[in-house]
Amino acid sequence: MSNFKDIIRGDKTVLIDFSAEWCQPCKMLTPILKEVKEKIGDKAIIIKVDIDKNPTLANTFRIQSVPTLIIFKNGEIKWRDSGVRAAQEIIDLLHQYI
Repeated sequence: MSNFKDIIRGDKTVLIDFSAEWCQPCKMLTPILKEVKEKIGDKAIIIKVDIDKNPTLANTFRIQSVPTLIIFKNGEIKWRDSGVRAAQEIIDLLHQYI
C-alpha cells in the first residue's frame, strides 16, 4: 500500500476507480475510463482498484458502493462520487485539477 500512497501523494492528478468484478455498472465504466485515458494522456493517472482484492484499501476510503470514483491531487481528495459517469464529465472534472 505504500506505493499506492506515493502515487496519490504525487503532484499528478490521480483518478481511482473502486470497483468489483461482479458489478455491472463497473463493467460499463471500463470503456469509459479507457476513453478518458486516451483523451487525458499522461496528464493524469487512472487506477482501478478491486474492492474484493483490496478490502483494506476499500475500508480506508470507506467505499460503500461501487463504482466509486475519487480524484486525488497532492494526497488530498478533491472530488468523490459513486456511479457511472460520461467520459466527457470525467474529463471535465479532471481538467479542474490538472
